[in-house]
Amino acid sequence: MDESSPVPVERRQPAGSLVPLVIGFGDPLHILEVSAGEGAGARGSFLAGLMPGHTATSFVGRISCMQIYLTPLAVGRLLGHPGSELAGHVIDPAALVPEFAGSFADRLGSCGTWGERFQLVEARLLGLLARGGDADPLADWLWTRLRATGGRASIARLVDEAGWSHRHVSATFRRHAGVSPKAFAGIVRFEHAVADLGRHTPAAVADRHGYADQSHLTREAVRLAGATPAALARRPPPTAHTALGTRPG
Repeated sequence: MDESSPVPVERRQPAGSLVPLVIGFGDPLHILEVSAGEGAGARGSFLAGLMPGHTATSFVGRISCMQIYLTPLAVGRLLGHPGSELAGHVIDPAALVPEFAGSFADRLGSCGTWGERFQLVEARLLGLLARGGDADPLADWLWTRLRATGGRASIARLVDEAGWSHRHVSATFRRHAGVSPKAFAGIVRFEHAVADLGRHTPAAVADRHGYADQSHLTREAVRLAGATPAALARRPPPTAHTALGTRPG
């Protein structure tokens, strides 16, 4: 990402099912508000754990950074910190692993091309993965099912299918992802609903994605995105260049 503005640019980023890791080598991003967590302040590089709410950001000058979107389960394998330690927090990645200390950001900034930057980041991530832990089969299976069903799968039915107690399934998923299966399903469902706003009426979107009614969708939009469905429908589509945002899966 490389973006410049002589005046402050403010954005509000909705909750998403992926975890952004941002390695910055330009002016800082100012995190103004974390509605369901903490970590406000000026940040050069940061990792934002799974956010069950919206985040407001601002920048002025030039933002240059690499943005890597990770699943909440991959974060634990790569960085050695489970999602339960990171959810709702915006953290300096150097505080988690020395591989992302300030000198690495400087190396990225000195690269002549974005291709070189991608190669450096890929090598660093593969190195972390090679020495990381194994995925938890139960958490990984549940994450896959919730994503595949657009967040609309019955949690009770998935628990029965898993063959474990509800407490064990919920605790395992929360430890690795950072939120409960129900909360994660709500985020995934909302991502899919937002992708349909602007193409269908809010009432049709609510029905299509299993909300009780349009009012239910509106409440979730305000909670997870800080905006009404109508306002979200007018926004440009999310892209990988949006800091602290994630693309609907």
